[in-house]
Amino acid sequence: MRHIRLIAATGTAVAALALTACDNGTGTEDEGAAHPKATVAAETDVSKSPESTTPARPDSTTPAKEATGGGSTDASPVARTDAASAKPAASVGRKGQSAGRSVVLCNGTNTSVTAQLLNRPLNHMLLTVKNTGGKTCDLPYYPVLRFDEMQWVPQADKSTQPQAVVSLAPGESGYAGVLLSAADGSGSGGMTAHKLTVGFQGMTPNSDGGPSATPALPAKGVYYDSTLKVTYWQKDLGAISDW
Repeated sequence: MRHIRLIAATGTAVAALALTACDNGTGTEDEGAAHPKATVAAETDVSKSPESTTPARPDSTTPAKEATGGGSTDASPVARTDAASAKPAASVGRKGQSAGRSVVLCNGTNTSVTAQLLNRPLNHMLLTVKNTGGKTCDLPYYPVLRFDEMQWVPQADKSTQPQAVVSLAPGESGYAGVLLSAADGSGSGGMTAHKLTVGFQGMTPNSDGGPSATPALPAKGVYYDSTLKVTYWQKDLGAISDW
Protein backbone atom coordinates (compact mmCIF):
# COMPACT_ATOMS: atom_id res chain seq x y z
CA MET A 1 0.00 0.00 0.00
CA ARG A 2 2.82 2.37 0.81
CA HIS A 3 4.24 1.96 -2.71
CA ILE A 4 0.87 2.57 -4.28
CA ARG A 5 0.41 5.82 -2.30
CA LEU A 6 3.90 7.05 -3.36
CA ILE A 7 3.14 6.39 -7.03
CA ALA A 8 -0.20 8.18 -6.74
CA ALA A 9 1.43 11.18 -5.11
CA THR A 10 4.05 11.35 -7.82
CA GLY A 11 1.38 11.25 -10.52
CA THR A 12 -0.48 14.07 -8.82
CA ALA A 13 2.67 16.25 -8.78
CA VAL A 14 3.32 15.61 -12.47
CA ALA A 15 -0.25 16.54 -13.32
CA ALA A 16 0.08 19.78 -11.35
CA LEU A 17 3.23 20.72 -13.24
CA ALA A 18 1.51 20.01 -16.56
CA LEU A 19 -1.36 22.28 -15.65
CA THR A 20 1.06 25.03 -14.67
CA ALA A 21 2.83 24.77 -18.05
CA CYS A 22 -0.49 25.00 -19.86
CA ASP A 23 -1.43 28.12 -17.86
CA ASN A 24 1.64 30.07 -19.15
CA GLY A 25 0.48 29.64 -22.78
CA THR A 26 3.52 27.78 -24.08
CA GLY A 27 2.46 24.20 -23.44
CA THR A 28 5.90 23.55 -21.96
CA GLU A 29 7.53 24.11 -18.67
CA ASP A 30 9.04 27.64 -18.22
CA GLU A 31 12.65 27.13 -17.10
CA GLY A 32 13.70 30.76 -17.41
CA ALA A 33 14.94 30.57 -21.06
CA ALA A 34 14.82 33.76 -23.19
CA HIS A 35 11.79 34.07 -25.49
CA PRO A 36 12.80 34.51 -29.19
CA LYS A 37 9.81 36.75 -29.98
CA ALA A 38 10.63 39.18 -27.20
CA THR A 39 14.28 39.42 -28.32
CA VAL A 40 13.34 40.28 -31.93
CA ALA A 41 10.99 43.00 -30.77
CA ALA A 42 13.71 44.58 -28.63
CA GLU A 43 16.23 44.64 -31.50
CA THR A 44 13.69 46.27 -33.84
CA ASP A 45 13.00 49.04 -31.35
CA VAL A 46 16.73 49.85 -31.00
CA SER A 47 17.29 50.09 -34.75
CA LYS A 48 14.44 52.62 -35.07
CA SER A 49 15.84 54.92 -32.39
CA PRO A 50 18.48 57.47 -33.67
CA GLU A 51 19.49 58.26 -30.11
CA SER A 52 20.53 54.67 -29.46
CA THR A 53 23.30 54.65 -32.14
CA THR A 54 26.69 56.33 -31.89
CA PRO A 55 28.30 57.75 -35.11
CA ALA A 56 31.58 56.12 -36.02
CA ARG A 57 34.56 58.33 -35.14
CA PRO A 58 36.79 59.08 -38.16
CA ASP A 59 40.00 57.14 -38.25
CA SER A 60 42.76 59.15 -36.55
CA THR A 61 45.03 58.34 -39.48
CA THR A 62 42.84 60.28 -41.95
CA PRO A 63 45.14 62.52 -44.06
CA ALA A 64 45.05 66.20 -43.16
CA LYS A 65 43.93 67.03 -46.72
CA GLU A 66 40.69 65.10 -46.20
CA ALA A 67 40.13 66.32 -42.65
CA THR A 68 40.55 70.00 -43.43
CA GLY A 69 39.96 70.33 -47.14
CA GLY A 70 36.37 71.53 -46.74
CA GLY A 71 34.84 68.51 -48.48
CA SER A 72 33.25 67.22 -45.26
CA THR A 73 31.84 69.09 -42.29
CA ASP A 74 31.81 66.16 -39.83
CA ALA A 75 35.54 65.43 -39.77
CA SER A 76 37.02 64.72 -36.37
CA PRO A 77 38.04 67.91 -34.49
CA VAL A 78 41.19 66.08 -33.42
CA ALA A 79 42.17 65.54 -37.06
CA ARG A 80 41.63 69.24 -37.85
CA THR A 81 43.75 70.31 -34.90
CA ASP A 82 46.60 68.03 -35.91
CA ALA A 83 46.54 69.38 -39.49
CA ALA A 84 46.53 72.97 -38.35
CA SER A 85 49.48 72.45 -36.03
CA ALA A 86 51.58 70.56 -38.59
CA LYS A 87 54.88 72.24 -39.34
CA PRO A 88 55.48 73.34 -42.94
CA ALA A 89 57.99 71.40 -44.96
CA ALA A 90 61.53 72.72 -45.03
CA SER A 91 62.05 75.14 -47.88
CA VAL A 92 64.14 74.33 -50.90
CA GLY A 93 65.34 77.63 -52.23
CA ARG A 94 67.20 76.66 -55.37
CA LYS A 95 67.86 73.75 -57.69
CA GLY A 96 70.07 71.10 -56.15
CA GLN A 97 69.93 72.66 -52.68
CA SER A 98 69.44 70.39 -49.68
CA ALA A 99 66.20 70.66 -47.74
CA GLY A 100 66.19 72.79 -44.60
CA ARG A 101 68.57 75.50 -45.78
CA SER A 102 67.19 78.95 -45.08
CA VAL A 103 67.59 81.07 -48.20
CA VAL A 104 68.92 84.61 -47.87
CA LEU A 105 68.43 86.74 -50.95
CA CYS A 106 70.95 89.27 -52.17
CA ASN A 107 69.38 92.72 -52.37
CA GLY A 108 69.94 96.33 -51.47
CA THR A 109 70.20 95.61 -47.73
CA ASN A 110 73.13 93.17 -47.76
CA THR A 111 75.10 94.12 -50.88
CA SER A 112 76.86 97.05 -52.49
CA VAL A 113 76.13 97.64 -56.18
CA THR A 114 78.24 99.54 -58.70
CA ALA A 115 77.60 100.44 -62.35
CA GLN A 116 80.65 100.87 -64.59
CA LEU A 117 80.66 102.02 -68.23
CA LEU A 118 82.89 99.86 -70.45
CA ASN A 119 85.03 100.85 -73.40
CA ARG A 120 84.77 97.34 -74.75
CA PRO A 121 82.38 96.00 -75.76
CA LEU A 122 81.03 99.31 -77.07
CA ASN A 123 77.92 100.76 -75.42
CA HIS A 124 78.05 98.29 -72.55
CA MET A 125 77.89 98.68 -68.78
CA LEU A 126 78.94 96.26 -66.04
CA LEU A 127 76.95 95.77 -62.83
CA THR A 128 78.83 94.37 -59.84
CA VAL A 129 77.05 93.14 -56.71
CA LYS A 130 79.21 92.44 -53.64
CA ASN A 131 77.87 90.55 -50.63
CA THR A 132 78.50 92.84 -47.65
CA GLY A 133 76.43 90.80 -45.20
CA GLY A 134 77.44 88.05 -42.82
CA LYS A 135 75.58 85.23 -44.59
CA THR A 136 75.73 83.62 -48.00
CA CYS A 137 73.06 85.09 -50.25
CA ASP A 138 71.45 83.93 -53.50
CA LEU A 139 71.26 86.11 -56.61
CA PRO A 140 68.60 84.52 -58.86
CA TYR A 141 67.71 85.37 -62.45
CA TYR A 142 68.75 88.81 -63.72
CA PRO A 143 68.68 92.46 -62.61
CA VAL A 144 65.54 94.49 -63.15
CA LEU A 145 66.72 97.86 -64.43
CA ARG A 146 64.99 101.21 -64.45
CA PHE A 147 66.61 104.37 -65.77
CA ASP A 148 65.02 107.56 -64.41
CA GLU A 149 61.23 107.11 -64.76
CA MET A 150 61.37 104.48 -67.49
CA GLN A 151 58.03 102.70 -67.92
CA TRP A 152 59.28 99.42 -69.42
CA VAL A 153 61.55 96.63 -68.21
CA PRO A 154 64.61 95.56 -70.23
CA GLN A 155 64.59 91.88 -71.11
CA ALA A 156 67.35 89.37 -70.38
CA ASP A 157 69.41 87.45 -72.92
CA LYS A 158 68.38 83.83 -72.25
CA SER A 159 71.61 82.53 -73.76
CA THR A 160 73.43 83.86 -70.68
CA GLN A 161 71.37 81.94 -68.12
CA PRO A 162 73.74 79.97 -65.82
CA GLN A 163 73.28 76.32 -64.89
CA ALA A 164 72.57 77.13 -61.24
CA VAL A 165 71.53 80.10 -59.16
CA VAL A 166 74.45 82.38 -58.31
CA SER A 167 75.31 82.12 -54.62
CA LEU A 168 77.61 84.67 -52.99
CA ALA A 169 79.49 84.02 -49.78
CA PRO A 170 80.30 87.08 -47.64
CA GLY A 171 82.76 89.23 -49.56
CA GLU A 172 82.13 87.57 -52.93
CA SER A 173 80.76 89.37 -56.01
CA GLY A 174 78.34 88.62 -58.83
CA TYR A 175 78.10 90.31 -62.21
CA ALA A 176 75.67 91.25 -64.97
CA GLY A 177 76.25 92.94 -68.31
CA VAL A 178 74.05 95.68 -69.78
CA LEU A 179 73.75 96.50 -73.47
CA LEU A 180 72.79 100.18 -73.45
CA SER A 181 72.22 100.88 -77.14
CA ALA A 182 72.74 99.44 -80.61
CA ALA A 183 76.18 100.17 -82.05
CA ASP A 184 74.74 100.63 -85.55
CA GLY A 185 72.14 103.15 -84.42
CA SER A 186 69.21 100.85 -85.17
CA GLY A 187 67.63 101.48 -81.78
CA SER A 188 64.86 104.02 -81.23
CA GLY A 189 63.74 106.31 -78.41
CA GLY A 190 67.26 107.08 -77.27
CA MET A 191 67.73 109.30 -74.23
CA THR A 192 70.22 110.08 -71.49
CA ALA A 193 69.49 108.94 -67.93
CA HIS A 194 70.99 110.24 -64.70
CA LYS A 195 69.52 107.74 -62.25
CA LEU A 196 69.58 103.93 -62.20
CA THR A 197 67.54 101.62 -59.99
CA VAL A 198 68.55 97.98 -59.82
CA GLY A 199 65.80 95.61 -58.68
CA PHE A 200 66.33 92.07 -57.35
CA GLN A 201 64.15 89.03 -57.96
CA GLY A 202 63.09 86.29 -55.56
CA MET A 203 63.31 82.54 -56.07
CA THR A 204 60.44 82.55 -58.57
CA PRO A 205 60.52 84.60 -61.79
CA ASN A 206 59.40 88.22 -61.47
CA SER A 207 58.91 87.93 -57.71
CA ASP A 208 60.10 90.58 -55.27
CA GLY A 209 63.58 89.85 -53.95
CA GLY A 210 63.71 92.74 -51.48
CA PRO A 211 64.89 96.35 -51.47
CA SER A 212 66.48 97.67 -54.66
CA ALA A 213 69.81 99.46 -55.07
CA THR A 214 70.64 102.80 -56.71
CA PRO A 215 74.24 102.71 -57.94
CA ALA A 216 75.78 106.03 -58.98
CA LEU A 217 76.02 106.92 -62.68
CA PRO A 218 78.59 109.18 -64.36
CA ALA A 219 77.83 112.87 -63.99
CA LYS A 220 77.19 113.16 -67.74
CA GLY A 221 74.58 110.41 -67.54
CA VAL A 222 74.14 107.21 -69.51
CA TYR A 223 72.66 107.00 -72.99
CA TYR A 224 70.31 104.10 -73.81
CA ASP A 225 67.73 103.21 -76.46
CA SER A 226 65.11 100.57 -77.25
CA THR A 227 67.72 97.82 -77.66
CA LEU A 228 68.54 97.97 -73.94
CA LYS A 229 68.89 94.47 -72.46
CA VAL A 230 70.77 92.64 -69.70
CA THR A 231 72.46 89.32 -68.94
CA TYR A 232 71.60 86.94 -66.12
CA TRP A 233 73.63 87.29 -62.93
CA GLN A 234 76.97 85.48 -63.18
CA LYS A 235 79.44 84.19 -60.61
CA ASP A 236 82.28 84.29 -63.13
CA LEU A 237 82.95 87.59 -64.91
CA GLY A 238 84.53 85.69 -67.77
CA ALA A 239 81.15 84.18 -68.66
CA ILE A 240 79.99 87.55 -70.07
CA SER A 241 83.29 89.17 -71.01
CA ASP A 242 82.55 88.71 -74.71
CA TRP A 243 78.81 89.35 -74.58
